[in-house]
Amino acid sequence: MSLAKSTTVVGGNTLASRVLGFARDVVFARMFGAGAGMDVFVVAFQIPNFLRRLFAEGAFSQAFVPVLAETQSRGSHEDVKALADRVAGTLGALLFVVTLIGVVAAPLFILLFAPGFSDEPEKLEIASDMLRLTFPYLFFISLTAFAGGILNTYGRFGVPAFTPVFLNLVLIGAAIWISPRFEDPIFGLAIGVFVAGVVQLGFQLPFLRALGLLPRPRWGWNHPGVRRIGRLMLPAILGSSVAQINLIVDRIIASFLVTGSISWLYYSDRLLEFPLGIFGIALATVILPGLSRRHAEQSMAAFSATLDWALKLVAVIALPAAVGLFMLAGPMIATLFQYGEFTPTDTQMARLSLMAYSVALVGFTLVKVLSPGYFSRQDIRTPVRVSIRAMFVNIGLNLVFVVPMIMLGIPGAHAGLAAATGLAAIYNASALYAGLRGTGIYVPGEGWRALAVRVVLANLAMGAALWLVAGPLEGWLAAAWHARGLRLAACIGLGLLVYVGALLALGMRPRHLRSRPGAPPSSHSV
Repeated sequence: MSLAKSTTVVGGNTLASRVLGFARDVVFARMFGAGAGMDVFVVAFQIPNFLRRLFAEGAFSQAFVPVLAETQSRGSHEDVKALADRVAGTLGALLFVVTLIGVVAAPLFILLFAPGFSDEPEKLEIASDMLRLTFPYLFFISLTAFAGGILNTYGRFGVPAFTPVFLNLVLIGAAIWISPRFEDPIFGLAIGVFVAGVVQLGFQLPFLRALGLLPRPRWGWNHPGVRRIGRLMLPAILGSSVAQINLIVDRIIASFLVTGSISWLYYSDRLLEFPLGIFGIALATVILPGLSRRHAEQSMAAFSATLDWALKLVAVIALPAAVGLFMLAGPMIATLFQYGEFTPTDTQMARLSLMAYSVALVGFTLVKVLSPGYFSRQDIRTPVRVSIRAMFVNIGLNLVFVVPMIMLGIPGAHAGLAAATGLAAIYNASALYAGLRGTGIYVPGEGWRALAVRVVLANLAMGAALWLVAGPLEGWLAAAWHARGLRLAACIGLGLLVYVGALLALGMRPRHLRSRPGAPPSSHSV
């Protein structure tokens, strides 16, 4: 399957997951709003998610997939099976220990991630009880990421991309049928998180069996492949932890802001994750195994051409998505979430953070695409150094943006957190790009100047059109739900039509985005 088709498959399945994710968040907003209960659930759910991104989708995947791809390319099926068995056993044992510690020390984790809860003992107690239910999710979802890494390496991209659908289905079911049975309904969501972890892992196991790679877990710390993964993971954990420290810093500061700040950031982040997941993560998932094979085969021209193709897609797709998020931030929040307990004030506050997060979309997408240029070559140290610098940029910008707003009592301080995150992501992406260019690993292909002019002009045309048709936010706040939905669909459709029409009018054609992984790049293009 070609890179374009694989990306389409992953993006399509991720789209189904994200649409259900929106349905899930609409249910959450209607039933729980943006109050104290939702703030507590967000913290209790995001702690295992933080560790998942650190160990599973972060350090582990970055170390495991290149080693597995190399074993597949140079070894036998039995070699791959032996590696999978021992990784499963070693990873599973370590995850069990971490999960046990998390359940026992739940209050300490809550105080670490949300120290502002220390002033509210009832909030701290509820958050700790919920974390004991959600923490085992780390065990199941990390093993799910392990299974997904195997499937992706063998070109079965659709299954891992579809798996998150079950998280959303289970959480919707938990909100509707389990939550009403509790005196404090928010506990139903915590149970849903636990069940969703089990379901997602169970879904992938038959597909591993079909490949003949269903693991028989064995402790294998002395296995050469496991030891290589471990050595690669050490710097990768540092790099992933740096990225997650940014989120911790944001969460710590948000826990001291007015009630609702954590929830406003959560809802706006969910809208940011929609295009990032459909496109950015999908593209990164597809190119990492391919780049790893290109590196193992010493085919550096094809390596550079693959990166070039991915970066052109980022320019054509991620930039207009960011412009659309910025221009339609208020209408999107009002249309998707302003029901039941979610008030017009919540819409206005979440709108501010979504507008700030729109800056982050391009940065995060570029980081997702550029990082495999290092990980596939088993160079983990360079992205780690860049991430450390980006962390300090984020912390410094938080001090510049947020602290003065808190001291002066200016509303919307949570949006400063989002803005700092976005600018730090832009810095991270710029440094990664400079590293690949400076070492000659990536040399831009032909057509970049013309592409840049077309994309910029098309985005200006789309932004102007959206500004004209969207109108003031007050009209959206007062409209009925069906009127909001129809109007938002019309705005999105018009924006897409203007953008694509402008690209075509400026001479853009599909052939300009076709991947040519075997073609050598041009050293004269920019």
